[in-house]
Amino acid sequence: MTRSNFSALRTALLGSALLAATAAAGCSPTVATRGNLTDPELVAELQPGQSRRDDVAAVLGTPTSVGTFDPNVWYYIGQKTEKTAFFEPEVTERRVVIAHFDDAGILRQLKTLDKSNGKDIDLVERTTPTSGREMGFLEQMMGNVGRFSAKDAKGKGPGS
Repeated sequence: MTRSNFSALRTALLGSALLAATAAAGCSPTVATRGNLTDPELVAELQPGQSRRDDVAAVLGTPTSVGTFDPNVWYYIGQKTEKTAFFEPEVTERRVVIAHFDDAGILRQLKTLDKSNGKDIDLVERTTPTSGREMGFLEQMMGNVGRFSAKDAKGKGPGS
């Protein structure tokens, strides 16, 4: 093999390897964590009947949400998703921790829900009918032609 053939082969192999690495990097998933995805080991540190509201806040942080009708219920909601290229994101991990306190601020119940507790809901994509007739694109664009004058009733125009 001549030196120029070896150099051309090496360049071709290097280019192929670079192209393959770029393609592989483009297909790696993008991981996103949203909310407060609590650590199960930290949740295990909290003991109902012993831990107080301040202890829960110190271990888990500020709650994602507080109960609308009962401020003694705290929710920690978080999820992790992976998205590859143009595909829909896939939920890989979801956790909801619900902390119930009594009026004295003592933790009474701690419940953890995960992805298996969730249910898929089909969205309904209907539109509400409105009265009147629907205008096409050209009617919308041309509908205001001639409706506005350069001067108003007092003889003043835009910018004067």
